[in-house]
Amino acid sequence: MKGVRPIPFIFEIGVGPECSCFYVQQHGCCKQIFFSMIDIIRTNSDNKHFIGLVKLLDADLAQKDGADHLFYAQFNKIDTIGHVLVAFDNGIPVGCGAIKKYTATTMEVKRMYTAAEQRGRGIASSILAALEEWVTELGYESCILETGKRQVEATALYKKNGYNIIPNYGQYAGVDNSICFEKKLG
Repeated sequence: MKGVRPIPFIFEIGVGPECSCFYVQQHGCCKQIFFSMIDIIRTNSDNKHFIGLVKLLDADLAQKDGADHLFYAQFNKIDTIGHVLVAFDNGIPVGCGAIKKYTATTMEVKRMYTAAEQRGRGIASSILAALEEWVTELGYESCILETGKRQVEATALYKKNGYNIIPNYGQYAGVDNSICFEKKLG
């Protein structure tokens, strides 16, 4: 097009001075786009935010699992979980996950959840990676977990993060709706 020339834009990318948010500023019109950072804390199963997120998880699973939910609920008590992560976005709890000892070399991943309106942002992968790091710090060699066949998003998450399907273990052996996974760490 004659007489039209591109307008150059200069972008600045940085971290906010009073927060952990990334921002992009377009010089010339001062347009700013903020990307929030997720903070993940280590805690235990007494944490009120973890308890609240687990209630949302249980409601979601009750809907997806239907009559099978009562069977699975017996294996998902949180009162004995000592290693819990809670993810926050600007102080709001948005996801969680936990680990507990399964064998001398293996930890079991439990209670993975991301709030429905927060999904698709990589929060679950971040929680999973932080759990794996914690497992390694504690001296364990692998993680195992169980999810249901109806949890399509969870199955995709675990495959994407390097988990391999294994024969159903422990209380899930012979349970047709269960899919078990393992990831060797290190």
